[in-house]
Amino acid sequence: MIINREDRISIIDLLDLNEHFRTGAYVIKEDDITIVETSASPSIPHLIRGLQQLNISLEQVKNIIVTHIHLDHSGGVGLFLEKCPNASVIVHEKGARHLINPERLEAGARQVYGEDFDRLFHPIVPVPAERVFIKRHNDELQISSDCTLTFYDTPGHSRHHFSIYDNKSRGIFSGDTAGINYKYLLKDESLYLPSTSPNQFNPDEMKQSLELYEKLSLEKIYFGHFGISEEPEKALTEVMNWLKIFVETAVEICSANSENPLTALTDALKKEVLGSNEKLQHNKDFLRLLDLDMKVSAMGLIDYLKKSVKKGV
Repeated sequence: MIINREDRISIIDLLDLNEHFRTGAYVIKEDDITIVETSASPSIPHLIRGLQQLNISLEQVKNIIVTHIHLDHSGGVGLFLEKCPNASVIVHEKGARHLINPERLEAGARQVYGEDFDRLFHPIVPVPAERVFIKRHNDELQISSDCTLTFYDTPGHSRHHFSIYDNKSRGIFSGDTAGINYKYLLKDESLYLPSTSPNQFNPDEMKQSLELYEKLSLEKIYFGHFGISEEPEKALTEVMNWLKIFVETAVEICSANSENPLTALTDALKKEVLGSNEKLQHNKDFLRLLDLDMKVSAMGLIDYLKKSVKKGV
């Protein structure tokens, strides 16, 4: 389903987890057709249908960019690439080997998701090494005579994460660096929350990445979850504020519930979010996704605090 049909950049809703407005692919229509994000393999039929609706053939696709290698962003890239004979995959240098040989990536996900893995992610298809291209901090990719994409190393959510700046729209494809945009679900309200999922979440690095965003004088943020924000200053301020609240809440809850803090922290994060705006409590679709997002964020916060204790931070 096409959510945003523009002359240059459109969003295809990939129905990740069978949820609308969860994960999207961006289609940049320049001389070299470029896709940003594929989500997991079960989303690939939705991506292909969306391209058909945009009158773009699979043969026309030149670049497939994944912001990082978490499966809800890149799990389907190998399967999609098989159908795009003229395309290459562009990935962060720390993620490339996991696309070429996804055994460890799959094993880790199976350990987390158990019996749900196949339904959510199967299959994870290896990407041929010769079709993988690495981009590092400040590297560029020219996709037409007047459009250059610039890649920025943006850790915080993960160490294998980059963000992609589009010079024509003055917008950035943020993956998970700038968190989650719930505006498409909430319609008349806006809410931007950080994504602090395991196992490489680091709040200091995330803050530095968001400060890099601020220096770019952005006009748009293209969120992986989900959609376009044309209020980047507001979005970045909110995510920064919530990041502080998330970490402070985690420290408090984990100190009081050292044995099994996950449920308590998940509930505490939800309480903080819902307490910020009473209208949020009446949107069932939002509440369903908030349950999932706060549990995953709680897991990452707990993991970060445990690592900090071991390091003596």
